[in-house]
Amino acid sequence: MDEKLPVLPDEEIQARLARELPHWYLESGWIRRKYRTEGWKGTLMVVNTVGHLAEAAWHHPDLTVSYAFVIVKLSTHSSKGVTERDFALARKIEEVIQWQPGREGGVLEGTPNEDQRFRYIKYD
Repeated sequence: MDEKLPVLPDEEIQARLARELPHWYLESGWIRRKYRTEGWKGTLMVVNTVGHLAEAAWHHPDLTVSYAFVIVKLSTHSSKGVTERDFALARKIEEVIQWQPGREGGVLEGTPNEDQRFRYIKYD
């Protein structure tokens, strides 16, 4: 569990973010993403989702939590920088938080975003 992964160079991180995770950015040795929500209910859903994914992966982000947004920050503490581990967790977080089943067709219709009573996250 204490395996030190190699830290990726900033130039590679920025190129990969642009290609793989365009809503994420590099700042002060962390890759970061701000998820905007429709209010406290959506914020808690994002926090709980990130918490579950991080715990399952055994890789723990720093979070900034406010009424209508969550900022996720990833860096591999044991390596003291951004590694493949951070990219892997960021991709999984992005996949789950941004999932909109209503756009896929099928039996899962998704949240009715037109009605503010049910809307909880501001999708990109």
